[in-house]
Formats: sequence, C-alpha cells, structure tokens
Amino acid sequence: MDPTQIDFERIMIFEHARITAEAAYAKNPYDADNLTKWGGALLELSQLGDIHESKSMIKDAISKLDEALSINPAKHEALWCLGNAYTANGFLNPDHDEAQIQFDQAAECFQKAVNECPGNEHYLQSLVNSSKAPDLHNEIVKQGVFNQPQPSLGAGPAASSKAKKPANKKSSDLKYDICGWIILAVGIMAWVGMAKSHTPQ
Repeated sequence: MDPTQIDFERIMIFEHARITAEAAYAKNPYDADNLTKWGGALLELSQLGDIHESKSMIKDAISKLDEALSINPAKHEALWCLGNAYTANGFLNPDHDEAQIQFDQAAECFQKAVNECPGNEHYLQSLVNSSKAPDLHNEIVKQGVFNQPQPSLGAGPAASSKAKKPANKKSSDLKYDICGWIILAVGIMAWVGMAKSHTPQ
C-alpha cells in the first residue's frame, strides 16, 4: 500500500476520533475518558503535519490531557498519553535545556502511570525509554537535523531520501525511528482505548 494512502487513512481515522470527541465534549465537558481520547487523537494527528502544525496540535493535546487529569488525576491512560506528548514536544525542540524539561515531565507522567497501573508493560517500557530520550535528542542535534528543511512528520523515509542527499540519510533515519516509536506508542494507546470503549461492561 502506498505510504501516502496509509497517511491519508490514518488522518481520516484520527480526524474522525477528534471530531467525535469534540462533539461529545460539547455534551459533557467532564468526561475524562473522552478528553483522553481527544488528546490521543490530536497527538496522533500531530505526527502527520509539518513541524509548526505538530507543535500546535501537541500543545492542544497537552491541554486536553491536563483537563482530563484535573477531572481524574489517577487516570493512567491520560498520564501515559501526556508523557508521550511531552516526549514528542521535547524531540521537536532544538534547545537541549528546554527539551530536557519536556523529557523530565514525560518521565514524571510515565512514573505516575506506572504507579496507577503497575502491571502495564507499555507504561513500564515508556518509563525505561524516557531515560534514553535526552541522549537521542543530543544525537539529533549533533547530526544537524534541526538545521535541515523539515518535511512533514507523516512523510515516510522513502519520500525523505529522495529529497535529501545520501549523507543526510542517517540523521533522517534516526528522526523517523524516533517518530515511529512515538507513533507506535500513541497508536497502541488509542487502540487500547477504543477496545475498552467497545467492551461490554
């Protein structure tokens, strides 16, 4: 399947989830589950736009997830998703000190999620991986990724390799590996959330 079609399908799925959550919020602004789904959809959509759109959507996602946690501070799904949002935000920031603040906030969220749901392997893995984020960020900065023209995050490695010289392939691959892990984590969270919402009570 064409990567562009896959991106289009993902956009359609998560845009539908965002619109549905927004409509549900108008009816009940105190539904922490809905706010978590909304934040997760925004975070997923943030991976498919350009850098400026991504930052804006991540900011909106953080706002929705913070709102969910103000309603239910123990909501581990929201804590985990918020950790992913802070991680993504950190990787989009070229300044090491500012990125480190985001990574520290992410680790704190992941730790709280683990505390609320100790057996969840995704939360435990995210907590372990959060300690590696600063080193990955340093590697990205060293390779000059922030100094290169930025493609949309949804573009596949094949699209970026055509646009860049082979010397830039390693830094491009690293960036896409990081984005891929973030997308995978958010996708798993969204899938688990949707599966829970369709399970008979």
